[in-house]
Amino acid sequence: MKRLNSMNSPATPRILPLALPFVLALSATAGCNDDAPATDEVGSETGDGDGDTSETGDGDGDGETGETGETGTEVEEPEPEVAWPTLACDSLVPEYCLFPYPNNVFTTADASTDTGRRLAHATESLPSKNGNAVQAAPFNDADGFSPGLAGMTFLAGATVTGLPTWMDIDASLAADSPTVLINAETGERIPHFSEIDVSLAGATANSLMIRPVVRLDDGTRYIVAIRNVVNQAGDVIPASPGFAALRDLTETDDPDIDDRRPLYADIFMRLGDAGVARGTLQIAWDFTTASLESTTGDLLHMRDDALAMYPEGMGPTYTITSVDEEWNTEDIAYKIEGTIDVPLYLDGPGAGSRMVYGADGMPEAQGTAQYPFFMMIPHSAVITPGQLLQYGHGLLGGAGELYTEHMRTFINENNYVLFGVNWIGMASDDVLNIATMLNTGEMHDFVTVTDRLQQGLVNFVLATRMMKTSFADDPVYGSYIDPSRAHYLGISQGGIFGGTFMAISQDVERGCLGVYGQPYNILLNRSIDFDSYFMILQQGFDDSRDLQILLALIQGLWDHAEPTGYSHKISTDMFPDTPEHAVLLRAALGDHQVTTLGAHIGARAVGAAHLDTGVGEVWGLEQVSQENTGSTYVEYDFGLPMDPIQNVPQTACADPHGKLRRLVEARMQLHTFFQTGVVENFCTDQVCSFPDLSGC
Repeated sequence: MKRLNSMNSPATPRILPLALPFVLALSATAGCNDDAPATDEVGSETGDGDGDTSETGDGDGDGETGETGETGTEVEEPEPEVAWPTLACDSLVPEYCLFPYPNNVFTTADASTDTGRRLAHATESLPSKNGNAVQAAPFNDADGFSPGLAGMTFLAGATVTGLPTWMDIDASLAADSPTVLINAETGERIPHFSEIDVSLAGATANSLMIRPVVRLDDGTRYIVAIRNVVNQAGDVIPASPGFAALRDLTETDDPDIDDRRPLYADIFMRLGDAGVARGTLQIAWDFTTASLESTTGDLLHMRDDALAMYPEGMGPTYTITSVDEEWNTEDIAYKIEGTIDVPLYLDGPGAGSRMVYGADGMPEAQGTAQYPFFMMIPHSAVITPGQLLQYGHGLLGGAGELYTEHMRTFINENNYVLFGVNWIGMASDDVLNIATMLNTGEMHDFVTVTDRLQQGLVNFVLATRMMKTSFADDPVYGSYIDPSRAHYLGISQGGIFGGTFMAISQDVERGCLGVYGQPYNILLNRSIDFDSYFMILQQGFDDSRDLQILLALIQGLWDHAEPTGYSHKISTDMFPDTPEHAVLLRAALGDHQVTTLGAHIGARAVGAAHLDTGVGEVWGLEQVSQENTGSTYVEYDFGLPMDPIQNVPQTACADPHGKLRRLVEARMQLHTFFQTGVVENFCTDQVCSFPDLSGC
């Protein structure tokens, strides 16, 4: 898909005084190193259960005229037609301009895209902070919405009474679920949970959020429907005047509502076919997800373009800048650092840079750039050449995190040559850029993060190729490398972006995604890592709905790099010229930094089996015992209480985020998987529970 290229200049970092203390603190700490009433199928208390409803309309979705209510004169329903007006604000939710969201009325027709649409947000409608407007242009490049978003709306006084929670996902598929999400074409109900946003302390007008627990399909139209949501008194909240006019076929003086009567004839028909009675609805709307090409086209082009620059059996050039033979000599023979030469698809190598596009609308290399790499060769590899193991570091950190003691002992015991490069875009060098945009509220600059992340993923691909080819031929150190096989180990952020890397790598076929999750849209509010950043962003906003819209907007950008765009291609229906991969996904129950809800979504996207470790089942995953070959999800328990039901972080007891990787049982599992592709349960009595490490 050809890019609009409407914003192609690098961001200029500006740190306001308010942000400085936070930036200093974040720079010092960045990195996850170590470390309602029941209803029948048609859903209304006032309905009789056979498809007829009360005075709100006929509820059967067949396009017949509804009864005349007190709100206006009866109008005739037009024939169904799937066509959307392009609006700056949606009057269906008069209290908040951009709700419901995501929403096809915030798109426009575009025959050049795979979906035939393109996002069309209006800058004047987006949240602003301290007079700094969020520019719509970077978000409008997409031909649909992120497949990892929550459906959001506002019902004044809404409570969670009767809503399906993440503890009872099957309730979301029940005939009487108050919240419904369906595939518009097939009518299939999508599993989800629903919640009221409580992430901003003191906020009173909060979003009602419908979170899919599976990755939605690419380029697909979905319909969201809400009914029977009640207030504190237990009363069903009435629909807005605009939606009531559509539902009940009554007159309105709002042209934006009248323009959508053919569309809503289609929506009500499809909901009726899915067993959702029209007359019970408080609100409904539709949205379309972005196409696979829109999300992944740039990165796959960069990968293929970069690799094509090297002859068969060759890889990037490199420079060794330091070798230390006297460092932690108990395990390590050589600690090596250097730089790798890579084609640069950005307008500069540093933080705040932007992608450069050619005349064909695809990323175009602008010469080369040098980025650091880090490496350890253990003593075991001096005796017998070691297989390659690529490392992915934690949040806003750096590849130098691979030097930790538990990694030194692991590679010497099991004979791996460990190496890594930085996740540029979300590495330590990027903290200032990120803190700046959070402080100013100019979240359109988040494109500088995701553009850099895509370059960083290309760097990861090229680093593997370099180690298997040019570095393996190094006259001094190449003899210590067995280039026949390379593996991947990512921790925290490295586990997250490892989901993307494992979907696009042509040189790594087995990888471990440690304390992993997706999408960021569900991770952020449930992570203690986001607390400090959220504090910067929220100053200047008193409406929590503004914050959730900003998080939704940047998710669409993040998808170009994070696994929501890619992980469904890891083990099945792979990208072109890409092998099938197997991944070991591991989670620590009670994780303060990466919620296991995100790990579950990721595992379902991959199609992983769930290895039974005696600590519980996972909805939607096939459970297997003792061992499994291929992509596998594994949970370890550390004795923490259940996670909060709301969208806030787990903070009880000691954070288990960095503990899993150090367990003897986990280390044995990791090595066995790398060597055989089999994921085994090495825990005593097959129960991976370690309550003595809870810190409670």
